[in-house]
This record gives sequence, C-alpha cells and structure tokens, in this order.
Amino acid sequence: MKKLVTTFFAFFIIISMYGQNTVGLISYDISRSYQGYTLIYPHNQPNVYLLNNCGEIVHTWEDQDTFRPGNTAYLRPDGSLVKTKRAAAATVSSPIWAGGGGHFVEVLDWDNNLIASYGANDEQNRLHHDISVMPNGNVLMINWELKTKEEAIAAGRDTMLLSQDKLWPDTVLEWDPTSGEIVWEWHAWDHLIQDFDATKDDFGVVADNPQLINVNYDTNDGKADWLHANALDYNADLDQIMISIPTFSELWIIDHSTTTAQAASSTGGNFASGGDLLYRVGNLQAYDKGDADDQLFFYQHDTHWVNEFVPDNHPLKGQMVVFNNRVGPDFSSIEFLPSQFDMYDNGYPLFQGSWPPYDLQNTITHPEPTSFHSTGLSSAQLLPNGNLLMCSGRQGYIVELTENNDIVWEYITPQKGMLTATQGDSLELNNNLTFRAFRYPPEYSAFENRDLEPTGWYELEPNVDWCDRLVSTSTPEVMSSIIYPNPASNTVHLAWDSGEIIDIKVYDLLGRKRIHTSGNGGMKYLDVSSLESNTYFITLNNQVSKKLIIRK
Repeated sequence: MKKLVTTFFAFFIIISMYGQNTVGLISYDISRSYQGYTLIYPHNQPNVYLLNNCGEIVHTWEDQDTFRPGNTAYLRPDGSLVKTKRAAAATVSSPIWAGGGGHFVEVLDWDNNLIASYGANDEQNRLHHDISVMPNGNVLMINWELKTKEEAIAAGRDTMLLSQDKLWPDTVLEWDPTSGEIVWEWHAWDHLIQDFDATKDDFGVVADNPQLINVNYDTNDGKADWLHANALDYNADLDQIMISIPTFSELWIIDHSTTTAQAASSTGGNFASGGDLLYRVGNLQAYDKGDADDQLFFYQHDTHWVNEFVPDNHPLKGQMVVFNNRVGPDFSSIEFLPSQFDMYDNGYPLFQGSWPPYDLQNTITHPEPTSFHSTGLSSAQLLPNGNLLMCSGRQGYIVELTENNDIVWEYITPQKGMLTATQGDSLELNNNLTFRAFRYPPEYSAFENRDLEPTGWYELEPNVDWCDRLVSTSTPEVMSSIIYPNPASNTVHLAWDSGEIIDIKVYDLLGRKRIHTSGNGGMKYLDVSSLESNTYFITLNNQVSKKLIIRK
C-alpha cells in the first residue's frame, strides 16, 4: 500500500510539474474508454477533424476560412464525408437568418475532393442545422421556407404571434447527390390545426388532433423562426424520420414511405397517414393535452434512435435518445426512452388522445451535474461497449462515461473564439462552440487502408507527452522496467525487477491487443517485427505501461 500511495503521489507531482491540460485531451483511462476515432466540426472555423483517443488529429477535411459549419458532418462507410457549411460572413441582414443557419451540403471524398454539392439560401428557403445520411447515399436536410404574413393569417395564425410579419416553418428535403435532384419532401405547413379562427379550413379541436401541428403554439415570441428544427434522424428499418422541434420541446416522427404528394396529405404510405405526425413526445402542452408539470423535454437537441454500431443484444438498442438541454437551470441530461412503435399493430399506441411515455425512467447526468450544462447545441452517443459519449456544445466539452457513470475520457475543443486556443488557455462559455461529437469504431469500413497516423494536435503549443503520462499512470506501477532500443524496428529487450513469470501485452493507440506473451527471469527479447510504424504501449502484468515507438 505504501508503494501504491507513493506512486500516485509521484504522478500528481509530475502533473503539477508539467501542468494540467486546459484544452484538448483532459483525461483518459485507456483500459475503460471505448477506442475509436471522434469526429468534431467546431464553430468559428471551417475544418472537420478526426481525433484519436489521445486527442491527436489523424485526418482533416480542410476548407477556406470564408466558411463555417452549418452545422453537422458525417463520415460514410466508403470514407467520404457529408458536411454542411455556410459563409462566415452570414449576418442578420440575410433574408432568412437565425441560429443554426446553413447554406450548402457537400459530399467530399477522403482526400477532400468535392463529389457533389447542394445549396439553398435565398429569400424563400434556407438549409439549417442538421442532415441525415441514408443507407442509399441520399441525404435528408432541414430547410426553412418563407411564409408571408398573409399566408400565415390564411392558415389561422394569430396576428399577435407575428412579431416579424412572417414565419419560417420547416421542411425536410431528400437530396440525391448522384442526380443532384430533390427526390422527396415533407412540409410542416401541410399539417396544421388551429382553434383561433373558425373561418379557416384548418380550424378544429387541437386536443383531438395530436397528429397535426398547432399553428398558434408559440414559445419564441412570435418570431419567424417558429419551429427551429435542430436534429434529424432516419430509421431505415422503419422507414421513418425523427425531427427535433426545440421550441415545442418535442420530437416528432413522420413516415418516409410516402410519395411527396402523399406527404402533403393525411393519407398514403405504410401507415395510411400521409405526412401527418405518427408520433410526438416531450411536451403535452403543444397539443393541449397537459400542462407544465407534464413537460419532459426542454429545448432538446440530437434526438435519434440508438442503432448505428450498437450490438443488437444491447438493452438500449432501438431506443430513442434525447439531449435534454434545459432540463435544469444549471445542468443538462441525457434521456433514453423505449421506442413506442408496435410492429404488430404497425403504429404508435395513442392512450387517451396522447402518446406515451408520460415520465422519464432512464435519465443520465454528469457525475458533477452542474459542470455539464448547455442551453443549446450538444449531443449524446451510446457507444458499442455501453459507454456514453456526451458533448456539451456551449462548453465545447466532450466526456465519455461508463455504465457506472465514471469519467474515462474528456476533451475540450481548443477553439478560442475565432482563434485556435493555446495549451494553458482558459476558455469562457461559448468560446469553443461544438455542435456535436461522434465516435466511430476502429473497424469502421471508412478507415480500411487509410493512413491514420497522428499528424499533430488541434491546440497550439501542446503538451506532446500528455497522453503518454495519462496512459502510463492509469494503473499503479508496482515494478520498474526498461525497454530498449526505443524506437525499435524488429526486436526490443525488456527487463524488469522480478524473477517471476509475468504477462506481457502490446496495445496500439486504439487499445487493440497486438501481442500477448509471457516472460520470466527478469528479461525477454520481444519480437515486434509484425508491428507497423506507430506508437504502442507495453503492459507487464496489466500494471506497468510503457510507450514503445516502432519505426521501420
């Protein structure tokens, strides 16, 4: 025990000598973190970055500094990137402009060559926030469309809720990058209900029509950005689309099996409902079925189904995930909700005129809840090993939690306003906005035959050995050891201060075990000829961790 305490005491002395990282990689437990590559696309700069778990950049899709995120990017199985972007100079003088405003969706190959592009940003339409890449390669996009004051009044909108004399309801467009065409679309404006003006065609009892959208439910002071859809997800198994509507504090699900004409109606498609809402949850007030005490979501982001990369036998597979931004005055949470879809009844159960659930059973917060709070942006991803990757967007803070709610990896986006942060900088709220973070497994097909050797760090003046020190002290060192030569090419000589048989393992930076053998007598010549040029870690009895560099 004395040696254990001494070891940890020495570790903290080392940390204080070198200085704790303030940006980039903060903490890392290699034995419990899910190994993979994390994609980030921070605000106030134009590039998409792929990071390893040491916080090193392994690939970058660069763009001109005249562009900014608009707001998401996704890596496809073939290694191509689909990203959104807008001009950096976007201002409130744009015909359609609100937070999350975009313009272009681009498909780029691994080497950053443009394959296809679609744009919408004029007086009538503007892409914004999120996209969803479908298995067939098509891309679903969120779009604002202009409705004039006259059109809004004709739809029964209360004139007191037209502070900007117009509305921008949301549409979902499906773009085929191969043909360049929009091949399907859905418009919220086609599915309205209101009880304000009996002379209009969409007049009715809101509470009796939960499948329709109350054109007079408004929590945004009558501004044109009425719905502000901020997340989009596609479920190929169900052929359904999930949309996050933060101003309603709801997620909506619609049918994608319809034609565009059917999507504009209330008939057709697999569920004979056309483009009406198949399901909605989060806020019963939005359709007159409850009050404030019934509200579950609070300006949520990143609503999606748990599907990609998660094993089929995982208990949360297929559930719905919500980043609940404003659930508390000083903290955010992650919610997991069982999917309500009943494949036998081919629909979502409607109880007493509203959809369940009516309370939350699986809420996850940061171990120190008030240190994780974002009023907007943000994301949550269930990882294949059951860990949870969470991004607090306004803090630029990404953290990985185990199922026991232990922190095993932390990263702070090194962006300081318009500038790249320097290691040691202290960042204020909103300095390093990061819309989302997503981790891809090392075996993802996009990485096959790709060069993923580290190319450097995002931050300036990095502590280049910070990850080495975190990894080497993740378990207490109970014996001294020597590795030479280091760097090596074919053979290394291991020596340690024990004559007993010990277990020897070599891991790469992704945590994959590359060599497993044993040794005794205090020394061993280890054959490393099978290893490629890169950085590795050697463990002795799962306790000593030493860095090994292979150069061929």
